[in-house]
Amino acid sequence: MTTLRLILGDQLNPSHSWFEQVDPDVVHVLMEVKQETSYVLHHAQKVLAIFAAMRAFAAHLRAQGHRVRHIAIDHPSNRQGITANLDALIDHHQADAVVYQRPDEWRLDEALKRWAQDRRAQGLRVQEVDTEHFFTQRDEAARLFTGRKQWLMEHFYRHMRRQHGVLMTADGQPEGGKWNFDADNRKAWSGQPPEPADWRSAHDHRELWQAIVDAGVTTFGNPKADGLPWPLNADEARAHLAAFVEHALPHFGDFQDALSQRASRLFHSLLSFALNVKMLHPREVIDAAEQAWREGHVPLAAAEGFIRQILGWREYVRGVYWAHMPGYNERNHFRHELPLPEWFWTGRTRMACLSRAIGQSLEDAHAHHIQRLMVIGNFSLMVGLDPQALHRWYLGVYIDAFEWVELPNTLGMSQFADGGLLATKPYVSSAVYLDRMGDHCRHCPHQRKERLGPQACPFNALYWDFHLRHEALLRRNPRIGMVYRQIDRMTPQERQAIAEQASWVRANLERL
Repeated sequence: MTTLRLILGDQLNPSHSWFEQVDPDVVHVLMEVKQETSYVLHHAQKVLAIFAAMRAFAAHLRAQGHRVRHIAIDHPSNRQGITANLDALIDHHQADAVVYQRPDEWRLDEALKRWAQDRRAQGLRVQEVDTEHFFTQRDEAARLFTGRKQWLMEHFYRHMRRQHGVLMTADGQPEGGKWNFDADNRKAWSGQPPEPADWRSAHDHRELWQAIVDAGVTTFGNPKADGLPWPLNADEARAHLAAFVEHALPHFGDFQDALSQRASRLFHSLLSFALNVKMLHPREVIDAAEQAWREGHVPLAAAEGFIRQILGWREYVRGVYWAHMPGYNERNHFRHELPLPEWFWTGRTRMACLSRAIGQSLEDAHAHHIQRLMVIGNFSLMVGLDPQALHRWYLGVYIDAFEWVELPNTLGMSQFADGGLLATKPYVSSAVYLDRMGDHCRHCPHQRKERLGPQACPFNALYWDFHLRHEALLRRNPRIGMVYRQIDRMTPQERQAIAEQASWVRANLERL
């Protein structure tokens, strides 16, 4: 009587209750399949790191005494699809039951549900269980926001702080007397304090990378196969967490929104890959940050800002995703449809901020949240790029991007394609913000203070043109009333000149 337990590539949780006891009648199944590399074009490091981490997890389970069937990408028996491989394994092991952890992407969840329904009809026992990773259930956010037109993250975040006792006083009040210290966390970085040395270790996976290439997997970006810098097991991830708390978290709050040509990560944790493949539980990450504050090692604003990203935003966007799928990925509030310029795949653009953010994404499979939101996303929204095409690019390029977390961030927060369900306003800015928060403008051939002309920063005309083009949808938004008061003071000639400049930008995207 054999049971197969399916473990997906983002379910590498060594603390799952599955592994508390060794059962000789259970076979744990992991598989490297082209199906999971081809639904969008993925960054090479993403494919390589997930496959390498799956191999490390399989070895870990075997060392504990568990039975493991790991199907390599180049194994002759690999059908290159999850359910096709499961069917073959059921026959091979004469299995009478299959158990799987609920996938976190709607696409896979639906595929496994359909497969399970068919196999149950044939007499197989199929069961799904929880991943035991998140603080919330899939529908918890939807229940909390029942009857509300807008799903404000701050409301959700306070609920989570109270429910889980994070950064709370004994009498149930937020530590420091405030729920949110975001206003304290908006400093530009001048070079001091220096960016800490990279605490990550490099892995040589040239042999695995060659197997991936030989199997016909198509990717983009730098694989860094001879020095892959991402954690591949829970022990490495915990070492990275400790190094972040020690060396970067003390300054994370101050500079979490900063941009710089001179630094790729500044004081960001680089833990999102380990979290999203479930090597790390969010509780241990939050506990480490809170303990560092209670011991006086980091300011409260730094600890709170970091914790808000995990306990608040991460759980919140997952709730948005499951409440609005299927269909959320098709939303396009502004009906934008321009294709992505070629430099999204090369990084070769004269705009310094975009060249840096996209070039870094292609090189490292990572960019921090302000690069994603206020550089790449900001430009994409204002110029009118197709949000679905942008979603597929974000989902593929970032090592931490899985659809449950990436889609609401891209279509909701970044592109306002859901019409304001998630964000209270479109996150757009001219060069003024980029210059205030970073140093890219000093190295850019475009002139940050000019709105019109061949040398003007494209962000400037695009900013005003965006509000002019979408006035019917945006004017009544109370958070951007000041913009329209400024527009009302413009002459018709000024508005026309802005529209013409923005049209020129859209027509010449490949030359910018």
